[in-house]
Amino acid sequence: MTSRLAAAALAPLLLVQGAGVRRRTPVLPEAAGPRSGVVAGDAPPLTLAVLGESPAAGVGVARQEDALAASVAAALAARSGREVRWRLSARTGTTAAQALVRLVPGLAGPPADVVLVVLGVNDTLRLRGRAAWRRDVSALLGALAPLTAPGGVVVLAGLPDMGRFPTLPQPLRGVLGRHARVLDGELERLARPGVRHAPAPPLDGPGLFAEDGFHPGAAACRIWAAALADTALPLSM
Repeated sequence: MTSRLAAAALAPLLLVQGAGVRRRTPVLPEAAGPRSGVVAGDAPPLTLAVLGESPAAGVGVARQEDALAASVAAALAARSGREVRWRLSARTGTTAAQALVRLVPGLAGPPADVVLVVLGVNDTLRLRGRAAWRRDVSALLGALAPLTAPGGVVVLAGLPDMGRFPTLPQPLRGVLGRHARVLDGELERLARPGVRHAPAPPLDGPGLFAEDGFHPGAAACRIWAAALADTALPLSM
């Protein structure tokens, strides 16, 4: 049974569980602080542009310096020895379809050597269909092409394992976990020269979730950032 068929069969229970999760889960703000910055390095600079939903916006940590975008910039600088100039366009609740209007304009600037896309959890929560999700991400990749430097890469961050989010009860957790894997599989199929898929590392160890049991905390951001930087490098420059 597919995740969408399972959701249809369990719809009454899932609706009740979803309402309960929303009622008891604290609503955390996006991280405070600048949404651009520079990480020092000795070699010529590279540019990082990050686009995404709440994990990219820093929900789960207090400061942008501890959030995903700055953590990826730091990991890229450490691995490459280069200065990294980063900028972020992110907003809680954004789907891949909405990102075209909500987020892409906010990435205006010099073409980026690494463009990081962190989307899919909101599409999973909405049980976005496989084909529609693929169309949405493909359209987004088209819009990001002019923002990517020659020899640069777009990195599609893989969806985290929602089947292990502690705030989600069963069977809601299982349904969302299966659907997240389906959507992540479509991201992997979109990989090609200049577009890379970065599977999410395990992010459910002790102390890795924020207080809401849903978003990554600072330690999880560092782990995830390391995996993303490993996928982004080397660049063909």
